[in-house]
Amino acid sequence: MPIVVSGIRIGLDQTEEQAIRKAIKKLKISHNLVKEAYVNKVSLDARRQNQITLVNTVCVELTEGELEAVQAASDSSVVYREKRSICFTPGLEKLESPIVIAGFGPAGMFAALTLARQGYRPIVLERGTDVDQRVIGVNRFWKQGVFDSKANVQFGEGGAGTFSDGKLTTRISDPFCDLVLKDFVNHGAPEEILKKAKPHIGTDKLRQVVKSIREEIQSLGGEIRFCSQLEGVTFQNNQLKSIRVNGEEIPASILILAIGHSARDTFSMLLESGVYLEPKAFSVGARIEHLQSEIDKGLYGKYAGHPLLPKGEYQLSYRKNGRGVYTFCMCPGGMVVPSSSCEGTVVTNGMSEFARDQKNANSALVVGVGPEDFGSSPLDGIKFQQRLEQQAFQLGGKDYRAPAATVGEFLNHRVGLQEKRVHPSYALGVNPVDFDRLFPNIVTQMMREGLERFGRKIPGFDASDAVLTGPETRTSSPVRITRGEDFCAVGKSGLYPCGEGAGYAGGIMSAAVDGIRIASAIIQKYQPYGG
Repeated sequence: MPIVVSGIRIGLDQTEEQAIRKAIKKLKISHNLVKEAYVNKVSLDARRQNQITLVNTVCVELTEGELEAVQAASDSSVVYREKRSICFTPGLEKLESPIVIAGFGPAGMFAALTLARQGYRPIVLERGTDVDQRVIGVNRFWKQGVFDSKANVQFGEGGAGTFSDGKLTTRISDPFCDLVLKDFVNHGAPEEILKKAKPHIGTDKLRQVVKSIREEIQSLGGEIRFCSQLEGVTFQNNQLKSIRVNGEEIPASILILAIGHSARDTFSMLLESGVYLEPKAFSVGARIEHLQSEIDKGLYGKYAGHPLLPKGEYQLSYRKNGRGVYTFCMCPGGMVVPSSSCEGTVVTNGMSEFARDQKNANSALVVGVGPEDFGSSPLDGIKFQQRLEQQAFQLGGKDYRAPAATVGEFLNHRVGLQEKRVHPSYALGVNPVDFDRLFPNIVTQMMREGLERFGRKIPGFDASDAVLTGPETRTSSPVRITRGEDFCAVGKSGLYPCGEGAGYAGGIMSAAVDGIRIASAIIQKYQPYGG
């Protein structure tokens, strides 16, 4: 895409072709010079409800004179971009054993895919099941309350993101982002994710995508071992020598740790093995549900329901005295889902299918917490999460029902679930509770302030019949496995912390990109095993 023209605004009654014509006009060139022109990205500007616009980024390729055309336009919204090619050049060092990857979420998956394509034939260890068995286990839990430690929302093929909205938005700017999106499309994701400013796949389509990626890795000589948990690591002079999996000792000189944010037993094992961990700030709170139609009205006004407008999404935040409250992982037309990763706990998350056609919208309404709140030892954040999740199980009735309250009752410090327009979607049922018995005061106080502030931004956000279901505790990893400039864990050669669980990503896209980044660092240093 040599010439990129950004900021091309069109109304809801205009077409992509009109956006392309506006871009060409901005270039001040003859149409005869245009070889190809197409809309590359589209975002929505609904800040003024009486003037909602679609903001287009248009790519234009000319038969000649592209640099001259950009200079002649003399406009900061018109830039020239070289076509980028990503290549990997293997290093010279020899591997003593195959590369092992622990975890098959986005980070581990894209690390494995990158390595497999370059001939490295990695071995992937996933403590959970393949995605088909995982769906069976998750559905059994949601319908019957029968928990499966190897097939749940947190563990298994595809990671936690497989049971989510499948959002692919990210704040990072990295050439690998385009590579990830194209790989998703090549493996069955809708092509529209290449254009949307806020792309999503949906849990229904993402399940097929991750299976297809796994099949490519296997076709290239990679090996995926399901129900295979990393139980130990052994170092000699701070160099990784072996790992223990399901009781078996396996030689390993390179291990990519892509374990996700919920592998608490693995974090404990790593700490006991001398790996440096540090506590990290994260956020806790509850899922808030509204009618999707009310969110659409609050965001779009009279244009709510327009066929060109997506389901309404929001991202809200407020800070006071250094502490933030914000919405996270908004799922339009979705549901709140049981997401426990061990027995006797209640955890919530949000999920949408690609169509986003359920009645309710939901998002996490969460408050930032840090070591000053839960303790400065490496595992104190995990212990804080566990206390909340175990208390939620007790308050919910010890049968995986979730604590809940309508916003009106919560704001007035009352216990109650006055269901009117909004009905909780949590599959295992809810129990009315006092959230002040679940969360510390620093959390509930900021949640209340956030609700009142956000109600001024989106009419109806603080509606009395909106439903809060909690707790939301897995916003990000409570631990960072600190790594150095060579991407290895501090003081431990051969151990490569990667992705969200290591504290270096937040979401599907950034985790996938970190997986590619780690794989690239290894490729640059080593030849394929046996090569």
